[in-house]
Amino acid sequence: MAAKEFVNDAIAHNHIVVFSKTDCGYCKMTKEIFDKLKANYTAIELNNRDDMDDIQNALEEITGARSVPRVFISGKFIGGGSDIKKLNTSGKLVEMIK
Repeated sequence: MAAKEFVNDAIAHNHIVVFSKTDCGYCKMTKEIFDKLKANYTAIELNNRDDMDDIQNALEEITGARSVPRVFISGKFIGGGSDIKKLNTSGKLVEMIK
């Protein structure tokens, strides 16, 4: 239960949260997009944590998948790397991160 509380707390207290892994290409792409937009985001690198599996299980409960990245903006699940790329290409991501 602690992992789910951690996830919910991170989502509630950060405008943009990226649940990520340092060795994941889609995660790197997602963070690069936010960096280029000069967005203030919190990246939680799961592979640097002892409770990685518990957090991924909590993310699966909340979003329907364990894969990373899992991106939340203003408390709402937005999607993964491909979703962020599409939103950025369409110009919608800029509006969402304001």
